[in-house]
Amino acid sequence: MPEPVDVRRLRALELAEYKALRDAMLAAHPDAFTSDAEAEAAKPAQAYLPRLGLDRPQGGHFTLGAWDGRALVGAVSCERDMRLKVRHIGHLIGMMVADHAAGRGIGKRLLQECIALARAADGLELLTLSVTAGNAAAEHLYHRAGFVRYGTQPRAVKLDGRYHDKHQMILSL
Repeated sequence: MPEPVDVRRLRALELAEYKALRDAMLAAHPDAFTSDAEAEAAKPAQAYLPRLGLDRPQGGHFTLGAWDGRALVGAVSCERDMRLKVRHIGHLIGMMVADHAAGRGIGKRLLQECIALARAADGLELLTLSVTAGNAAAEHLYHRAGFVRYGTQPRAVKLDGRYHDKHQMILSL
């Protein structure tokens, strides 16, 4: 049985591992992400530094990593807009678990820790996310964590001439 993973906030020195995981996941699952694999692969690892929220002492802006020993096998980010009228909302983005690590509860652990950190953030009241329609495993994970669907954006992503809808989901903290 595999050892449990360590889920914690990503550090700036770990951005290369994050970028490698992200690039691999975008390439392997292009319909699951809004970002384009080719464009993201061209970015340096330091381009993801703002996702760590190091300049956000009030919280609600961070990236979590799931580590299996020295290997990063999963990640999720929470982004928070600091404009006065919308700073009560966080956006869960970039949930990913490496294919070889799937089925071990890593996504569930990442999501639980993400929600816990969001709840601890000063003034954060809601979490939103979007999930590609038809991604039943992801939708099930989010539903079990308490997210509810409040809408669908038709034709949200166009990939190789085909459109993919995105379901919008929300969780009250």
